[in-house]
Amino acid sequence: MRLRPSRLAALALALAALSAGPLSAHDYKAGPLKIDHPWSRATPGGAKVAAGYLSVTNTGASPDRLTGASITAAGRAELHSMSTENGVMKMAPLPNGLEIAPGATLTLAPSGNHLMFLDLKQPFKKGERVAGTLTFEKAGTVPVEFVVEGLAAKGPDQGHDHDHAH
Repeated sequence: MRLRPSRLAALALALAALSAGPLSAHDYKAGPLKIDHPWSRATPGGAKVAAGYLSVTNTGASPDRLTGASITAAGRAELHSMSTENGVMKMAPLPNGLEIAPGATLTLAPSGNHLMFLDLKQPFKKGERVAGTLTFEKAGTVPVEFVVEGLAAKGPDQGHDHDHAH
């Protein structure tokens, strides 16, 4: 069987897409900001909310502020804090966003500050990537993809160790 160049190109593209699946690293840069591993958890059918997690390191000399986000699969997104008071977890919106001081890393993680995706259009399934944007006061709008992990994930499954020596 001979493949025409167009078929060969389509096959190569499909293979490249497979190799860049959910186990590959996904980091982003926006000026002095380094955004690491945006991720979310799979949601049960019928769920209308999901949370988003990531870390942002400010390598610059002046502060910036994460002010918002959006994803294609939700009607809206909000920044939320999560705290425990007298054994009760409380969640509250952060309408002014979160500052990222020079040299500091802001981490959005389960049981802490996080993005809340509201009015989901469909459930999140493990292994999917959900397109979205992060909005910063100075760095502007940054396109990212959130990798969907399992329902009980505690962090992004990076698939392999990035820091090993050869």
